[in-house]
Amino acid sequence: MSGNITLTMIKPDAVANNYIGPILSQINNAGFRIIAMKMTHLSPAKAGQFYAVHKERPFYNDLVKFMSSGHIVAAILEKDNAVEDFRKLIGATNPAEAAEGTIRKQFAESLERNAVHGSDSDDNANIEADFFFSQLERFSG
Repeated sequence: MSGNITLTMIKPDAVANNYIGPILSQINNAGFRIIAMKMTHLSPAKAGQFYAVHKERPFYNDLVKFMSSGHIVAAILEKDNAVEDFRKLIGATNPAEAAEGTIRKQFAESLERNAVHGSDSDDNANIEADFFFSQLERFSG
């Protein structure tokens, strides 16, 4: 269902800093419904597969190393206009440029350790949701 889901990952930095609860609270308070969620540890191969779109970018290897360095929490979030609304909630990729009150402004350490991932399009939200969750693991409705 295009337009009403997005995928987030609470990244290893935020998990290690015990920010899972506060981040999920902000997500709920912003009107998102969590329809699937799991804590997992990405292998370097799985992190590389997830971020394959960035394979030719200079930051790819560091990103894969970081994303496989600890546990992450992946979740599918449901809400009308989910992708755009979630991107506003998390703020700019660089927390120094993120608006006050956004998740990255509050919880990110740096451009590289920016606390959360958010899908950048409806198409990618569906691809990313399928990467982590089967249809049986989703509880929409």
